[in-house]
Amino acid sequence: MTEIKKINLFLLVFLFAAGLINASDKIPSAMREMRGVWVATVDNIDWPSKPGLSVDEQKKEAIAILDKVKALNMNAVVLQVRPQADALYKSDLEPWSYYLTGEQGKAPEPFYDPLEFWIEESHARGIELHAWFNPYRAGHPAMKGAISEKSVIKAKAKLVRRLADTSYYWMDPAMKEVQDHSYAVIMDVVKRYDVDGIHFDDYFYPYAEYNKGKDFPDEETYKAYKAAGGKKERGDWRRDAVNKFVQRIYKGIKKQKPWVKFGISPFGIYRPGYPASVGSTFDQYSELYADAKLWLNKGWVDYLTPQIYWTIAKVKTSFPVLLGWWNSENTKKRNIWPGLYASIDKTPAGAPSETVNQIMVTRGMDPKSPGTVSFSMKAFMRDSSALAKAVKTGPFTTQALIPASPWLERKATLKAPVIKSEKKDSSLILSWSETGKNSPFLYVIYTKDGDKWTYEILPGKVNTITKKIAGTKITQIAITTVDKCGVESKKKFFAID
Repeated sequence: MTEIKKINLFLLVFLFAAGLINASDKIPSAMREMRGVWVATVDNIDWPSKPGLSVDEQKKEAIAILDKVKALNMNAVVLQVRPQADALYKSDLEPWSYYLTGEQGKAPEPFYDPLEFWIEESHARGIELHAWFNPYRAGHPAMKGAISEKSVIKAKAKLVRRLADTSYYWMDPAMKEVQDHSYAVIMDVVKRYDVDGIHFDDYFYPYAEYNKGKDFPDEETYKAYKAAGGKKERGDWRRDAVNKFVQRIYKGIKKQKPWVKFGISPFGIYRPGYPASVGSTFDQYSELYADAKLWLNKGWVDYLTPQIYWTIAKVKTSFPVLLGWWNSENTKKRNIWPGLYASIDKTPAGAPSETVNQIMVTRGMDPKSPGTVSFSMKAFMRDSSALAKAVKTGPFTTQALIPASPWLERKATLKAPVIKSEKKDSSLILSWSETGKNSPFLYVIYTKDGDKWTYEILPGKVNTITKKIAGTKITQIAITTVDKCGVESKKKFFAID
């Protein structure tokens, strides 16, 4: 049996400096790119496919989604767990979601916790799971069943406004009780679940059409504010309420679990005229009361995912022009991963070539920490999906690590693992164990075959790999660990005789 000799990093550095190892022996880093996808539960857009599926059917559909994410070399799922002040997980604060069981307030039978299941299955595949919350929406017209007595619509009726006769219900964002309730809901998940991120979308104050063009009905709340000595104009007052909530959530997450990322996906245009060439008439700043520029400037997010749902060539709303503007506002150097509209059945922006080109644009504009999040998973799930084939054979041919968030952690907390090796027949079996207190989220196995280095990203629960070495020119293997902040350890090298 040929002995597998360990070569420590210092010896390799010395040999390279002495000219005894060629430049080709310098190991390349694994590619970094956020490759996320939204999995929407409201109106059963992505999962489950309809309300009231059996538990086995729900799990089967979830596994099919995660297997596809893994097969496409994507690395993050943004799962909607609170579509309308309800829960796709066990909660003492809000009722079970209608979209899960077909009856709001009814638990799955036999019982299981969907969020826990999604987290476990995601992590088993090396995929991050971000829990997606709607902070203020309380009711949606897609829900056809009765409203649960546990819903805020009934249990805390004074916090909720019914919008016209559209069957939308909205909590009043400026009320302290609303902010306290939503904060408690979100922090409950942060504390109890091993989520990798908390995510908000663009729904802060509702779009005007949800209230048939009328202003949001918060007259009494605003009057009380003015009576107490408040001086802000109504729009500024609304924005201030949302801003304070965003900041509070960010601080709360970091106090509880600093490694859990907080991301928001606002409307893709900050305001008309930002930048000057933008021709949109919709103003999220004055209609949704979302000051996304402020959140980015203040560093109240770990990543921002502006929903840039327009094509590259569309002059008034050009994808790279808008992305360039958001990047110019990134004064705190957070991650900016634009949202792509990937539904191939609806708009030209979802065509495979457009999506591929937008992914390539993000790589060129932010080469250090590129990434995208696509809406939504159903566009990738069809067996005949041209989009899935286009990304797998194009930009997502190889695996990628999610870019690190260095402001959450200044140095790697994980050490390279202790590795054992065994040669069996024509293969080399490597197994490893951890030396530190914390477990890694991922491992990266680097292999040199001839003059070419390749890598493979493995889930943190995997601790062995078999490499066929007969008939190859494999001469070196290196292993690293990656923690929950995306920070990679130093490499543990092996030379093969």
